[in-house]
Amino acid sequence: MAMDAARPVLLTGAAGALGRGLARGLAEAGVPLVLTDIAPFPGPLPPGARFEAADLADGAAVARLAAGCRAILHFGGVSVERPFEEVLGPNIAGLFHVYEAARRAGARVLFASSNHAIGFHERSARLDAACELRPDGFYGLSKAYGELMGRLYWDKHGVESLVVRIGSCFPRPVDARMLSTWLSAADLLRLCQAMLAAPELGYARVWGASDNPASFWGADDRQRLGWAPRDTAEAFRAEVGHLRSDDPVAERFQGGAFCAQGWSRG
Repeated sequence: MAMDAARPVLLTGAAGALGRGLARGLAEAGVPLVLTDIAPFPGPLPPGARFEAADLADGAAVARLAAGCRAILHFGGVSVERPFEEVLGPNIAGLFHVYEAARRAGARVLFASSNHAIGFHERSARLDAACELRPDGFYGLSKAYGELMGRLYWDKHGVESLVVRIGSCFPRPVDARMLSTWLSAADLLRLCQAMLAAPELGYARVWGASDNPASFWGADDRQRLGWAPRDTAEAFRAEVGHLRSDDPVAERFQGGAFCAQGWSRG
């Protein structure tokens, strides 16, 4: 369904590195924003945005923030591998609260998933978006759960979702693996804008990576959005292409160091 551009957009995780960049870029594009995070927003708010601190585990607070919004860009939660108890509140219960709030508000959701939902595929495999979920830790497991939550809420309630399996969204690639997984901030911003503008979305999955010739990833649903990345990691090959770890587990699997963390198979 088409979105009413006059209605605001809720951005969770707004105080994080990705959230801050998206808040600035979307505000510059004239998108009215409601920003939230458990941490204070650093620095001045972008024009046309308001901020309210909230815990994703507080369902009533999430519902209040989402009321009247046309979309939720969900970047909040634990963003690295942590013990299950630390992932449970923000990434499991919090994700449920986001989708419930979207259902009540009639909003669509962009769920910031991760390559760590499929991290135990080997690097020799080229995956399409319908590949088997193979999380590489509790963080990746929470992202796999989130993808299935989006599927449920589309099938059962008609809540439109874009699942973005983010690779490595850093200012620049820092090692050889990122020549396959890197996503520029500008490509991410354009992806969010395309999601907001798409007339129909349904349930869609997109690889969150720039136009990298060495990518592990292939077909996805980007044609529904009319989005194509413009940047590429290849420009950094001479600088980082020789930088690899000495861990055979990390070098074998697409999830890299997350796969090696806590590895006990021998």
